Amino acid sequence: MDITGKVNAYVKENGLTDGLLTVYVPHTTAGVTINENADPSVKSDFLNTINQLIPANAGYTHMEGNADSHLKTILTSPSQTFIVEDSRLVLGTWQGIYFCEYDGPRSRRVWLKFIEG
Repeated sequence: MDITGKVNAYVKENGLTDGLLTVYVPHTTAGVTINENADPSVKSDFLNTINQLIPANAGYTHMEGNADSHLKTILTSPSQTFIVEDSRLVLGTWQGIYFCEYDGPRSRRVWLKFIEG
């Protein structure tokens, strides 16, 4: 899910000017990543590839049955840190911020922490 617009809105609504913004997902089966957001096929290519690399039913021993979700989260990380300059996220031309859900749908939270500087 592309959350770039929501993160940008948070920066503007809270009057954040210059510093670092951490986007953190407090879940062990979800992650945050940065990727291209201009071509929608990038999302499907990512999902197809990560599901091939880490298939859902590959004989894992995790008792909850969602070991693949935990492993996928390791690849995307639970957090990313972004530079904020002049009240704007510093992103590359085609970059977007993505929330990655691997074990849902579920009710999830994304926490944001700004460090001025």
